[in-house]
Amino acid sequence: MIEYVRGELAELGPATAVIDCNGVGYGLSISLNTFSAIQGKKSCKLYVYEAVREDAYVLYGFADKQEREIFLLLITVSGIGGNTARMILSALSPAELVNAIGSENVNLLKTVKGIGLKTAQRVIVDLKDKIKVTGASSDNGLLGDGGLLSSGYVAVQDEAVSALTMLGFASAPSMKVVMAILKDEPDAPVEKVVKLALKRL
Repeated sequence: MIEYVRGELAELGPATAVIDCNGVGYGLSISLNTFSAIQGKKSCKLYVYEAVREDAYVLYGFADKQEREIFLLLITVSGIGGNTARMILSALSPAELVNAIGSENVNLLKTVKGIGLKTAQRVIVDLKDKIKVTGASSDNGLLGDGGLLSSGYVAVQDEAVSALTMLGFASAPSMKVVMAILKDEPDAPVEKVVKLALKRL
């Protein structure tokens, strides 16, 4: 079992990171929260969850143990797999998610793409007691507005569309939504654009 990988940050996108560990590049699927936490760093340490299936071997990376713990709880809920859990952690910060579950805020959970009423209710019922046990409540403020990519409008547009495509959305509607968001907020960083797009798609 891989507990974490630490090394040079070779490549970084809103949905993926490649960590060079002594010449071996590990490709990890990440959330927007983790993207924001490691953006701009030359090296980093990501805690890992290995998803081994018949048709794929996927590594999910997390900037801190708290996010990984919440991810592990989410995938215990019936109907929620790794990609859906990552989607939830891209739309909401760990603190927002914990507060939503603790306060039984079904409407906030429903703002996440792919989460309907029944799934939102199931998340709350299944995890309300477990979330309290983890003690996860602090907000690290990872999704700030001061992203490093705000200066490159086109770069932000391309990265945002790429991230949404990797999360399973078609490129054409993704591009339309991203362009509409950037028209209103031309200086928005890529993680904010993706987060807003997840609520519109």
